[in-house]
Amino acid sequence: MSQSSPSPQDADPLLPAVGLLALDRQYEALREPIRSALERVCDSGRFVLGPDVADLESELARALDVPHAITCASGSDSLLLALMALDVNAGDEVIVPSYTFFATASAVTRLGAVPIFADIDPATYLVDPTDVERKISRRTRAIIPVHLFGRTADMDALRPIAARAGVPIVEDCAQSILSTWHGRCTGGIGDVGCFSFYPTKNLGGCGDGGFLTTTRDDLAARLKLLRVHGMEPRYHHQVIGINSRLDSLQAAVLRVKLPHLDDWTEARRANAARYRDLFVRAGLAERIALPGDETRGRHVWNQYVIRVHGGHRDALRAHLTATRVGTEIYYPIPLHLQVCFRHLGWARGDLPETERAADETLALPIYPELTADEQRTVVGRIAEFFRSATLHRPPATVTVPSAGQPLPEPHVLARTTTAARAAESRR
Repeated sequence: MSQSSPSPQDADPLLPAVGLLALDRQYEALREPIRSALERVCDSGRFVLGPDVADLESELARALDVPHAITCASGSDSLLLALMALDVNAGDEVIVPSYTFFATASAVTRLGAVPIFADIDPATYLVDPTDVERKISRRTRAIIPVHLFGRTADMDALRPIAARAGVPIVEDCAQSILSTWHGRCTGGIGDVGCFSFYPTKNLGGCGDGGFLTTTRDDLAARLKLLRVHGMEPRYHHQVIGINSRLDSLQAAVLRVKLPHLDDWTEARRANAARYRDLFVRAGLAERIALPGDETRGRHVWNQYVIRVHGGHRDALRAHLTATRVGTEIYYPIPLHLQVCFRHLGWARGDLPETERAADETLALPIYPELTADEQRTVVGRIAEFFRSATLHRPPATVTVPSAGQPLPEPHVLARTTTAARAAESRR
């Protein structure tokens, strides 16, 4: 009787645990400069809109190659401020994807406007331009494409749609800082870009924070006014704004981190390439769909999201949880099926690709400090679940194409020839 092939554990033992995130690793590398920056702000007593805020705005504008960067208190506020600056009012309609974080739609509803949900491309999880165009009406006042998971939405298709309808594009860039489209950074392609500094973002602070970008001088002036209660000069209020200012302490931390962002982004890209190699070696291509890269720009990999076929997603996640591998589901309940939007009349089946993605996708660790052995463990635990082929240790280094060049094409879920038409939402 011949000896059986060694298991991945026999060949190369897997690690006991891999966290979904490891924010402590980034802090440990920058501990001293961050502490010095915080002390500088505390010594100055300039805690709100101080010099560090202005300097951060200038540095962000240079990094993203846009004329204006305006900080605010959160990524959610950045969306709200953008719609306020564009005069979106009660009864207006704003087209948004349903497969996104809640803030994208909540900003619309806080102004009394109506979110009109569009379906997604099943291969990219980004809003489907064909469905966006179908949802345009005389009441449409804006389109919000979300550059989800670090990949840029199809701006080549969306910009002509918006131009024909005469409506602005608000880019939701919360997960896409330094992603590009034909060489241009997201946030500088539409009318205004909205970013988040939430700690888990590619550029994260030590709490909430956000910023906006625009190439339009008029919008920049209006955004700066709206974030300070519409006050200019002091105690003189031209419009009704909100209080949404970035703390100087957050700005100081972010200024320490910003110079490292490009290197962190390349580390994420290297990790994505390594995952692809590991999954192929493990023989898992028939079990899961791997996320693809973007040939028209730079994918910055805020999330690495696989798709699990055959209704096995939840069981796989339970196995990974039991073996101490961190995962997350982005997003388990599409926005159009959330209880708070029930009054809008949406029902299951209205956005079929969105609903399938919510049932099948699973995010794996992808942070810059993730090691090759940790990635081997993640894939090894997935291979365990599927009883797949023996894993081999990945090469110590992975060659990552330069920005704008595609990574080797992965196995991905084939795109359907036409998106299923959603049911009419305006009943």
